[in-house]
Amino acid sequence: MKCISFLCVALLTISSSVFADFPEKDITLVVPWSAGGGTDTIARALVKNAKQHIGVNVNVVNKTGGQGAIGMGATKRARPDGYTVGLITFGLSTYKPMGLSNQTFRDYELLQLLNQSSAALTVGKNSQWNSLDDLITYAKANPGKVTLGHTGAGAAWHLSAAALGVLYDVEFNYIPFDGGAPTRSALLGGHVDVIATGIDEVKQLHEADQIKILAVNALTRHPAFPSIPTLAEAGYKVDAPVLDWRGLALPKNVPDDRVDVLASGFKRMFDDPSFREYCEKVGLILVYENSDGFEDFLANMEKVLEPTLGAVGLLK
Repeated sequence: MKCISFLCVALLTISSSVFADFPEKDITLVVPWSAGGGTDTIARALVKNAKQHIGVNVNVVNKTGGQGAIGMGATKRARPDGYTVGLITFGLSTYKPMGLSNQTFRDYELLQLLNQSSAALTVGKNSQWNSLDDLITYAKANPGKVTLGHTGAGAAWHLSAAALGVLYDVEFNYIPFDGGAPTRSALLGGHVDVIATGIDEVKQLHEADQIKILAVNALTRHPAFPSIPTLAEAGYKVDAPVLDWRGLALPKNVPDDRVDVLASGFKRMFDDPSFREYCEKVGLILVYENSDGFEDFLANMEKVLEPTLGAVGLLK
């Protein structure tokens, strides 16, 4: 009996030691979008100094395809040992209602929200429209004539513009492109009249005076664009703006001890001055929420998106 008791104590000691030593090897951060894109760039900036904050390196691995569903699915199916973390993005809010995938945020152990990005409606430098009201007035008088470029049906920027159109009975001719770069190129080349993108994505063009940003779809002005009005300030209030978002998550059933280590370690990376300076430089608004706050945000996002998806025929 004493031997059995001793064995139990020994096993508990070993188990505690294992958890206390976590992590003992590098961690993988799965990014569901291609290398060099905005999400990938943010991920790499976040983990640049990971070893200072969690004791090991965090290596970014890009797993692309399926509008992000493949990479996020890889995180969902990963071994729940804490050595795989996933960067999850806006698509997770639309896959199921659009019938693209059964994945939702409920399939993951949420760690934290990283950022929220608001959409901008942007026209070319020589556009006939100098304000959002100019654009809306023309579009209402000419249904379907105004071409509006975006990054794909059901993506944040498409739905942001669509929500405005639904609310104010404006019919745009939506033109999808494969990412932010070709969308911006289409505007500069005169192939579309207006684009909906993340406001941070047009920062360099704005600074170079190559475009006119008519409004930002947010409740408050963007700190990097203090002269750009919100939709409400431009005369077209939207109570619940569609916001793009990025966050961190784990597969289900990672031991609580390890979840705690990862949550605190990634929070320290988030607070790292070099990461925050980078995000300020490129115009990204950082928004931290812990796992509970992140869950509340995502649950509310579903409620906001459902009527918009229905109005543009994407709700399945």
